Amino acid sequence: MLFLSLNMFSQRQMENLDRGLVAIKNNNQFFISWRVLGTDPDDLAFNLYRKSGTQKAVKLNDKSITGATNFVDTKANSEQENTWFVKTVLKGKEKDASGSFTISAKSPDKAYLSIPIKAIEGYIPNDCSVGDLDGDGKYDLIVHMTGKSLDNSFKGITDPPIFQAYTLEGKFLWQICLGKNIREGAHYTQFMVYDLDGDGISEFVCKTADGATDSANTVIGDGTKDWVDRNPDSPVYGKILKGPEYLSVFDGRTGKVITTVDYIMERGDLAGWGGRGGSGGNDTKGNRIDRFTACVAYLDGIHPSVVMCRGYYGRTVLAAWDFKDKKLTSRWVFDSKDAENPYSGMGNHGLSIADVDNDGKDEIVYGSMCVDDNGKGLYTTGFRHGDALHVTDLDLDVPGLEVYGIHEIENGTTGPGVTLFSAADGKVLFTDSPNQDVGRGVADNIDPTRKGAQCWWSGSPYLHDMKGNNIGKAPTSTNFVIYWDGDSSRELLNSNYIDKYNVGRLFTAEGAVSNNGTKSTPALSADILGDWREELILRSEDNKELRIYSTTIPTEIRQYTLMHDSQYRLSIAWQNVGYNQPPHTSFYMGFGMNPAPKPNIVLVPLKK
Repeated sequence: MLFLSLNMFSQRQMENLDRGLVAIKNNNQFFISWRVLGTDPDDLAFNLYRKSGTQKAVKLNDKSITGATNFVDTKANSEQENTWFVKTVLKGKEKDASGSFTISAKSPDKAYLSIPIKAIEGYIPNDCSVGDLDGDGKYDLIVHMTGKSLDNSFKGITDPPIFQAYTLEGKFLWQICLGKNIREGAHYTQFMVYDLDGDGISEFVCKTADGATDSANTVIGDGTKDWVDRNPDSPVYGKILKGPEYLSVFDGRTGKVITTVDYIMERGDLAGWGGRGGSGGNDTKGNRIDRFTACVAYLDGIHPSVVMCRGYYGRTVLAAWDFKDKKLTSRWVFDSKDAENPYSGMGNHGLSIADVDNDGKDEIVYGSMCVDDNGKGLYTTGFRHGDALHVTDLDLDVPGLEVYGIHEIENGTTGPGVTLFSAADGKVLFTDSPNQDVGRGVADNIDPTRKGAQCWWSGSPYLHDMKGNNIGKAPTSTNFVIYWDGDSSRELLNSNYIDKYNVGRLFTAEGAVSNNGTKSTPALSADILGDWREELILRSEDNKELRIYSTTIPTEIRQYTLMHDSQYRLSIAWQNVGYNQPPHTSFYMGFGMNPAPKPNIVLVPLKK
């Protein structure tokens, strides 16, 4: 009955991707992989071809490939230009499939794709996002370029946030500067990249202010205004606590501004953003008021909406917007208002999007609270805010999705530092580390001998099952996880290296570095190329390029691209927000998994 009810839901609009074929040289051979789409028939097969120099293309496989979509080419001549492409085979009939990959004989011998960065003095590439900016079925990269950045708890002047766009082939597309009236910081400068109106082109959305300029140097608001407190003796020196605030949508193709509206929620009373307990106290220095997050969610089950969020230590406001016919329309506003509201102070340094109640529409899991698709509070656990959050099917004995999070337990508050609860209703499943400020925590299937997820957190030397039982030694890192080797369990991603639990080092990205200081997070980790395994994007040590690393480990698992699982795709959209967190699927993926459910999606037509 559950299967039937799922298929009664309307189909979600999703981006139409090409086969994402990628070839990586590995010693004297080439590893080739490509996408299965979420809408592909189960019996769709593939033929893989290579064209070398001026020679006629040759088919590399003896029989059509019906299993995993990867291939090791041991016969390619690296002294020639080689181009690989695939064709689909359905019921014995072969058809062309979009997407090819070329490696020139003159190409440097390296195990990554290079995207040279257009230099800005004093800036380095930081968090990234992806979207199809021109409708060709290929992902493009949006890079947040950062200069001087400050946490909201510190005063001081920051550099203006700048965003650049590139194709994955390294072509520079456009640049946007948010100007002096937008502060730079992990809790302040949030941006969303997604096809919001279903036209096949991703939009770029962010908070703007007077003086922001698009790619054509069109000025938003009044470019003569300077709302920065420039008095070095002021307690809010460098902060921007006056002046208009806007929300702008930019065209992904051109970087030109499409529309701008007043930002919701406006600042109002600077001292009106406090809330319950701990760090929920009021302040007039912009620390509570200028804490932002953002996300994209399918609130009607069909079309994506962008949700801009303000506040989590105390008052919390989520404003949902729809974008259609080049206009932004307010859908709803959730406002916890004051300390009397049980949702006050329950936010997080991040969020997650999932259909927690299985009604075909998305909810916003905002730390210790959840907002329903209609903008009403669904539940709150009362555990207050924390630094890490993971939402997927973690406990296979419990129906539906679960939420794993860690909590700061700050300034006199009490409660568990580690929690697991049902995503549908907030029912607590286990807690640990009472009254301890826990800084980091992760939950996913990392042990390829155990079914279900495991979890671990800073301050505990143990790995735990989803009942809270000690089942072994904790991993050496508590950061990101990534699908990298051939099994369905996840590996450990930290800084510029990937480890396998209880095995050791699988990969090191020599000459590349992670972002965000001690957080050691990637510019992006997502399934943007090849088969279902995830790519790792890091900046080079000299900050002159971004490097895209893709696995060269064969797999026997056939799995449609994770980007056609709506929850995973939306995880990539919010990965850059606040304290970056790894993405998760809407279904259990790991050792002993069942075949992934077919996504209930419809692909928008390509523009090219």
